[in-house]
Amino acid sequence: MKKLVLLLVAVFSLFGLIACVDNTEDEKTLDSIVITAEPTKVEYNLGEELDLTGLAVKAVYSDETEVELAVADLTVTGFDNTTASEQTITVTYQRMNATFTVNVFDPDAERVLRSISVKSLPTTQQYAVGESFDDTGLVIEALYENGDREEVTEYTLTGFTSEAVKLDGVITVTFEEETTTFTYKVREIIVQGVTDTTITVGNTAATSGYFAAVGIPFNAGIEAYFFKVNEAGGINGRTLEFITYDDGFDATAGLNYTKQLVEEDNVFALVGHFGTPTVGATLGYIQETGVPMVYAATGINSLYFEKEDGLSNPVMAVQPIYKTDGRIMTTRALNESLFGANGDAQLPSDAKVGVLHTTTDDGMSIKAGIEVQAATEGREDDFIYRSFSAADTAALAAAILDLQTEGVQAVIVASNQAPFKAAVGALDSAGLTVPVFTSYVNADATSVDPTIDYGFPMFANAWLDIVDPEGTNGLSDAYWTFATDMTAAGYGDYAANAFAMAGYIAASIFVEGLNRVDDGLLTWETYIDAMESAEINVPMGGVVDFTEGKRWGIASMALLQLDNSGDLPAWAKVRNIETIQDIQAK
Repeated sequence: MKKLVLLLVAVFSLFGLIACVDNTEDEKTLDSIVITAEPTKVEYNLGEELDLTGLAVKAVYSDETEVELAVADLTVTGFDNTTASEQTITVTYQRMNATFTVNVFDPDAERVLRSISVKSLPTTQQYAVGESFDDTGLVIEALYENGDREEVTEYTLTGFTSEAVKLDGVITVTFEEETTTFTYKVREIIVQGVTDTTITVGNTAATSGYFAAVGIPFNAGIEAYFFKVNEAGGINGRTLEFITYDDGFDATAGLNYTKQLVEEDNVFALVGHFGTPTVGATLGYIQETGVPMVYAATGINSLYFEKEDGLSNPVMAVQPIYKTDGRIMTTRALNESLFGANGDAQLPSDAKVGVLHTTTDDGMSIKAGIEVQAATEGREDDFIYRSFSAADTAALAAAILDLQTEGVQAVIVASNQAPFKAAVGALDSAGLTVPVFTSYVNADATSVDPTIDYGFPMFANAWLDIVDPEGTNGLSDAYWTFATDMTAAGYGDYAANAFAMAGYIAASIFVEGLNRVDDGLLTWETYIDAMESAEINVPMGGVVDFTEGKRWGIASMALLQLDNSGDLPAWAKVRNIETIQDIQAK
């Protein structure tokens, strides 16, 4: 058996219809500076000097590049060690400001209240309409002028109401003359789909038509994992029930079926939310209702969320966001030793890199990551972008001719499977011989033509790694567990299918959250809190981290190379799972 790396594949997006040349170049400007870590010391006594140890600040530019700034390059103002007070410290870099707060105390001062803060938020921060406020877990801390701190209980709370849905509620805490606030949400529903014996979940997926080759094995992977759990007795005696609808890879149908799942079938969660059209059309609805969504079978950039302080975000994507995908493939192209006659040299520092991208969400999302990383590495002027459509072969040929004329020494194809197959076929027909890099969504046998002996090396990202030279037939124990579970559930035909792996992983990560809640009260909020409590190991892969509200997807990937010399195309691992920083350090 060949030693393969089977990549978890995202679903296709719709094709762009027009190929054009993108020569727009905007001047790079500084947009903002952001404090990513405050100084270790933020409390002082009178007379002590400001200590900036631990301070980390980054500059964010108009092209979305980010640069870590040295403290020596910053101007810091606002600190006064002669006055006992709460002080706002301003950090300035090229006229851009950011702030943090320090406290200066007089140890000999009277014990006078300075401020209060929320030391611990209430256990419950989301409520059903009509539900009463529960302050269990709420801890308020008072800070005094002499530096003393103490927990207080004689405070008052105002601002809570649950008469109607409210997604931006604010509660004010008052103690003596000082106030602070925290937030809450009121939803129509805070849990559903859970009985003493069952937990019902669902998804919509394309299981007919062209995309059935993706949707059917994807759902088979979900069902196989649930079968395994149910055969073992379920989760605390509850078996998992799975409802799925065929949305035909259509956004409108996907939205309607998602609403049916939530409002009529009363599912507890959406597991394996499928495809760019449906995911893009339903994110707002999911955020509004609060129903947990675990794993999105796409990597569109709208799945990326910063932390929503104090409130649970129900959207929990897993596979890499396309922007991250684009950044990593660009980092590989610029830093790996994959070039030259022997494939062991780095790309010259002045080499041109061509980028062929579709104009659909997936292509533009990947392109955004390429642009960011090229600029981050100071190579933005070396990248040449051309858009294409698989449907317009003449325009695709013209775009490739442009890249050849420019003398590119590497090509990145930013698209999903069908456009990618068209692009690499056209690159081969044009006689291109330079290395080609592409997204993790294309590292599957179906994404290339097995009848073509491509005249260039082809590389793809991969966020799963099932290769183990010491394992059975060169594959890892995690893979064989997957294959065994697929066979036991009656889906043995999909035991080597990348799409089935995707569904299996979606189900396993969902179940991990249930296991963490264990025999506690299962609600949407407690489930999401459990998912955020620690990193989650991904079967056949690395980890996904939802802690502290992160919604970034997996941010480390392996590198595969196409082997098209056998009966079927195969993608073999040539680099292990690594972060951007790991790759840049080579």
